[in-house]
Amino acid sequence: MSHHDIEKAGIEDTTRPQALNGGHAAPVPRPTRIGNPATLGLFSFASTTLILSLFNAQTRGVHVANAVVGMACFCGGLAQLLAGMWEFPRGNTFGGAAFSSYGAFWMSYATILIPGSGIINAYESVEGGAEQLSSALGIYLITWMLVTFFFFIASLRKAIAFIALFGFLTVTFACLAGGEFAGSVASTKAGGILGCITALIAYYIGLADMLAAEDQAIATLPLGVFAKKIN
Repeated sequence: MSHHDIEKAGIEDTTRPQALNGGHAAPVPRPTRIGNPATLGLFSFASTTLILSLFNAQTRGVHVANAVVGMACFCGGLAQLLAGMWEFPRGNTFGGAAFSSYGAFWMSYATILIPGSGIINAYESVEGGAEQLSSALGIYLITWMLVTFFFFIASLRKAIAFIALFGFLTVTFACLAGGEFAGSVASTKAGGILGCITALIAYYIGLADMLAAEDQAIATLPLGVFAKKIN
């Protein structure tokens, strides 16, 4: 099991005799043949985040983000959700929760942008709908900022790369939420630029994981993993 994995620790199990005796015997590691899904989750997250962030930064004059819907549904959404589900059998609660959560985020965000969902149309049909929509999206983004901040706290003793990833992502959500609440194009653009940096960090971690899994990798990339405390 590579030290580059987004891992908590190896899965532990006890034998039936140990269970009958109160489980006092030393735990036995349970080997797994499940490949590391972290690269799939990180590349899916990074690619979708990079596209939307470039749109938010109004790259090449793009103001409408609907072109990200397909990526959000299947790459950032479905692929990342599957990566999260595959992390749980490996005993990785952190990776499973993170990938599953952001997979669900991208699916929910895509649903908002799909015209057939009727979500945006519901605001257009009421008085002051534009202001309500901006406030609703701001609340939506602030909620995800909080979730990301919780992951940031959990990452503080994992690796420098993860601290950077969730730190930048937290600030990205804050800027995008501020853009919605204040109607600030500058804040939204700032969120787009920070989102691009976040995507590049995710690409780096994903590549580090993939190289670490290779028997004859051309190189390895450091993640700044903290040494575990020995009791």
